[in-house]
Amino acid sequence: MSLPKTAEVIIIGGGVMGVSTAYHLALKGCRDILLLEREPFFGMQATGKCAGGIRYQFGTEINVRLSQLSLPMLDRFEEELGQPIDLRYCGYLFLLTSAEDVAVFRENVAMQHRLGVETEWLTPEEIGKMVPLLNLDGVLAGTFHAGDGLADPNGVVQGYVSGARRLGARLLNDVTVTDILTEGGRVRGVVTDQGEVAAPVVVNAAGPWAGEVGRMAGVDIPIEPVRRQIVVTGPLPGIPDDFPFVIDFARSLYFHREGRGLLTGMSNPDEPVGFDQSVDTDWELTHLEAAMERLPVLEQATLASHWAGLYENSPDAHPILGRIPELEGFYCIGGFSGHGFQHGPACGLLLAEEILDGQAHTLDISPLHIDRFREGRLLVEYNVV
Repeated sequence: MSLPKTAEVIIIGGGVMGVSTAYHLALKGCRDILLLEREPFFGMQATGKCAGGIRYQFGTEINVRLSQLSLPMLDRFEEELGQPIDLRYCGYLFLLTSAEDVAVFRENVAMQHRLGVETEWLTPEEIGKMVPLLNLDGVLAGTFHAGDGLADPNGVVQGYVSGARRLGARLLNDVTVTDILTEGGRVRGVVTDQGEVAAPVVVNAAGPWAGEVGRMAGVDIPIEPVRRQIVVTGPLPGIPDDFPFVIDFARSLYFHREGRGLLTGMSNPDEPVGFDQSVDTDWELTHLEAAMERLPVLEQATLASHWAGLYENSPDAHPILGRIPELEGFYCIGGFSGHGFQHGPACGLLLAEEILDGQAHTLDISPLHIDRFREGRLLVEYNVV
């Protein structure tokens, strides 16, 4: 498919946010949509390298409400789009090892209960019965929600790509956007390595590269890329089928079942901002030592694969969603800070509403507008891994 000269909406980025936005715009009747992805396949970068977690356990009301909108959309995904996404409700188990975290999580659980999310509060003894394989040294308490779990990021991306194309949207690979065209305070289109395309609406769905795309348009988008790493083990005998998604919260260390083995990651608090996606073997060793301490069965594990990807971090670990007031016709959907995959369905819908209807109405997204930074309305998400 060749690059057109014009479009009604151009979307930059073919991860979950971009393709969800394309699908939901097309579903609402907008057909002249052009999505541009510079990689040869959709969802290869941040989306394709994430852990695939989905959860209701967040520390702010807006993130819980995004989950309450998005996770049921994942429930209906295969029926709606004909694409399996390997949905598994294994539950998220947070392990808390500091008195400060216990106090904050008690408040968060109360907020979750008020919104209808029945997160359980667990003692160390109850955690031990639930997951006997864990070493619970230092664990003071835990939280568990059985409706949290996992889904396949690639399946979700491919489902939205196919759905958007069936509705008439054009989604192109191997096209790199090199500049944003503006005139008189509004967006006019994009420049690519294959030519220019005129459009009155441009969506920045570039994930970790959203700040760079913003600079092309002369706009400050406070989203920064930070490397994160994952290890997948070979088969581990004795890992039960109902093994939950376990998070040792203070260390940002996590595990979940992956095939007959385990997937594990741990965030490096000293990781510098940057686009480096090579595996830091020194940090991997630090990570695996901590992982084996918390889950001793990992001492028997073999390495099946490992990789690094990028978080797209915002200053308050909440997304920037909606119009950019400095430039008419320019929108952003990014900055999810490591928990974006699960909110892709909801946020694509909400942005489509904002573009076509003037504002999102399924859920009020004004707390996520970019002007919160200059107005001092930051929402700090505590439950970041």
